[in-house]
Amino acid sequence: MSVQTAPRSGGVQSLERAFGILETMADAGGVISLSQLATDANLPLPTIHRLVRTLVDLGYVRQEASRQYSLGPRLIRLGETTSRMFGRWARPHLERLADELGESVNLAMLDGAQVVYVGQVMASQNSMRMFTEVGRRVLPHSTGVGKAILADMDPAEVRALLARTGMPARTEHTITSADDFLAELAATRERGYALDEGEHEVGVRCVAVAVPDAVQRLALSVSGPLPRMTDVVVARAAGPLHQAAAAISAEMRGGRR
Repeated sequence: MSVQTAPRSGGVQSLERAFGILETMADAGGVISLSQLATDANLPLPTIHRLVRTLVDLGYVRQEASRQYSLGPRLIRLGETTSRMFGRWARPHLERLADELGESVNLAMLDGAQVVYVGQVMASQNSMRMFTEVGRRVLPHSTGVGKAILADMDPAEVRALLARTGMPARTEHTITSADDFLAELAATRERGYALDEGEHEVGVRCVAVAVPDAVQRLALSVSGPLPRMTDVVVARAAGPLHQAAAAISAEMRGGRR
């Protein structure tokens, strides 16, 4: 991305450039040379050097032994706090979904090789305690949100993730073969939403969609007991889920140009 732009009205150009540098580094995978950073950011090398040195001094960037620059450890605390805020930002959308569909709604994020639930609204008229709760971590292969997130990833990347985590059977319905799981992800992409058919908790069915164009891999789901989560209910839930996911994505990107 280029950060060679005029500052917004009332903005501070050096601050915008510094954040642009951090985003450029993230886009490059977190590690980049100074010359490549100058090229990608479309800024003069002396300007890049001055800004990067300031970010290094603050702990947001670090210089590697290779003389390349990487994102620094001070960003970890900011990232962790921001991750916890996802559920708060999304809560109005989750509440509307729960009211409209009458079932519990969850927001989950891929964190490394695990899925962590970051937001939840329980439907008041049909409350049912399930395995999902904010902060709970699960493996992605047995959940609707995990399938929705992984369906957007390269199959080779998915295989590598599954090799790291393994595919333990949570129930008799859990998919435990990588080939079968990749076929399920293909079906997910074709139908436009993911399904958990009692694969993590017996008797619970879930429909999930990925949050599009998000800075973090997120998915939104509606779940409930199998007798209520009929095919008709699942089909009816898909549209509102996609609308809410798009609204959450737009809100997350609202501060970016």
